[in-house]
Amino acid sequence: MWRALFLAIGLSCCLLGLEAMAVEKAVLRKDSRITPNVALGIQQSAGEVGRLELTPPNWAPWGLVAAGVVTILYSFSIPKRVRG
Repeated sequence: MWRALFLAIGLSCCLLGLEAMAVEKAVLRKDSRITPNVALGIQQSAGEVGRLELTPPNWAPWGLVAAGVVTILYSFSIPKRVRG
């Protein structure tokens, strides 16, 4: 079970990193519950009140891919059956 969990987490990180390489920015509809957060790269456009722009930092794509690959390799090193 742990093996499958870590494999799924690693694959998700890799896919998210590959998507971040392909996308320059994402424009989201602003909800009243969401506030702009500069630390995550979310900022409000100057001309449009109801939209949020999400721009991934330069390190995010490669960092997510690297973390995903390491997690996938770790999942293969977990024994199939853990004996206790």
